[in-house]
Amino acid sequence: MPQPDESAEAARTRQATVAAHYDGDFFAFEEQRLTRPHHTEYAITTRYLTRFIQPGSTVADIGVGVGHYAALLASRGCQIHLVDISRRLLDAATARLTDAGQGAAILSAACASVTDLAHLESGSCDVVLLLGPLYHLVTLPERQQAVAEAARILTGGGLMLAAGINRLAFPRDAFQDRPETGHARYAVRRALYESGQFDADAFLSYSHLTTVAEFRALFAEQFTETTFVGVESFVSPHRPQMAQLSDEDAQAWLDLVELTGTTIEGIGQSDHFLYIGRKS
Repeated sequence: MPQPDESAEAARTRQATVAAHYDGDFFAFEEQRLTRPHHTEYAITTRYLTRFIQPGSTVADIGVGVGHYAALLASRGCQIHLVDISRRLLDAATARLTDAGQGAAILSAACASVTDLAHLESGSCDVVLLLGPLYHLVTLPERQQAVAEAARILTGGGLMLAAGINRLAFPRDAFQDRPETGHARYAVRRALYESGQFDADAFLSYSHLTTVAEFRALFAEQFTETTFVGVESFVSPHRPQMAQLSDEDAQAWLDLVELTGTTIEGIGQSDHFLYIGRKS
């Protein structure tokens, strides 16, 4: 009898841990994190979603969370497959759209991993969103499988929008919050920089932080890059201040964030990268 694939078993264990993480203590944070006034990540991401995704598109929102982006796209006439590894998040996203009178926009709602989208037919989607799942795939084969699955379900020339976390965001924040731990935590922070890996005990629960070159390379074989964005640009270390601004001031700053977010300088300062590309 063949032995179980230990790497597959390890991946399933990690996925179960991540799902439990979001079903439990992290649910409230995920529910609220994009709702602060003038939230930069949400504001800039929605600008690109509305610019690149045509009304009426069929969209697979993989890692839908509580459905912030799905609701936006549903309001623009898109039909959406909701997918998340967390049952609690998936139910919240479904309820968000249903309560907003957008239930008819839901084509399916599946508790599934981005690495196995067998419930979605090949070539059935115009757009795939991976605005979170890649954070929690700690091995390169897992990330490659996720991208392959996204490519499989896309139509020819279909659009991919995917998010990654900048590997330098964590040490930058650690320096800002706890500079006195530089010596004590040097080895841990250097290891994170070199590998991009958080383990199961970290606050992000099995996470991978990426670099610009690594993230671009992940898609290069199956996609043609259209745009690469540093989502928060120069405001990354100052996110809370945005919530204190008037709408007029916030929009002016967001315009500058968007203007600089595709420059080398803006990308390097950002917490999140946004990759936009078309299936080759």
